[in-house]
Amino acid sequence: MNKENGYTVYLAGELFDLKHLAGNALLSESLSAVSNGRYRPVLPQDIELPSLEPKVIRDMDYAALLGCDAAIFQFDGSDLDSGTVAEFMTAKFADIPSVLLRTDFRRSGDRNSNPWNLMCDSFPRTESVVVDTMVLYSKEMEKEWMLGSEVTKVVAYQVAAQLVEKLDTAIATSAVLNEKKQAETRRLIRRTYDL
Repeated sequence: MNKENGYTVYLAGELFDLKHLAGNALLSESLSAVSNGRYRPVLPQDIELPSLEPKVIRDMDYAALLGCDAAIFQFDGSDLDSGTVAEFMTAKFADIPSVLLRTDFRRSGDRNSNPWNLMCDSFPRTESVVVDTMVLYSKEMEKEWMLGSEVTKVVAYQVAAQLVEKLDTAIATSAVLNEKKQAETRRLIRRTYDL
């Protein structure tokens, strides 16, 4: 695992409000900093769109995902975001190394060991980071008085450190598809989505 210019990492998650947008940006900056630029996040919210038509947004997001070396899928919320799950499944068909991230302390899902639906579990080249960020936040607040925004940055760095470790593992795991099959599969996905 030694890509000379680093790895692009698609960062999938909700984009519906300021807390999502700000959280995605903070996680992206933290991941880049903790990895010393080895992991370069690609945020769907930062993709320049020619229009805000739903199909254009979808197509641009899938094109960005398929162009990345790896991906992180934020599996937060009482129910997983359907768009994030759709992107995750596409990544798995394309054999993209992935990390599932849950920072939500609420339990969700089925009887499997991870707190999400079992249909999103046990895929090859997929690692998980499940962390209760409320606990991390509380512990940092107890150490010394800081503004909440400073504590949030510390917590984001802690989460990013775990993501770097899991990305390293997912990328180092042998591919399911050989290079030719990966290229064929990505070409088929692009054709299916009319990209």
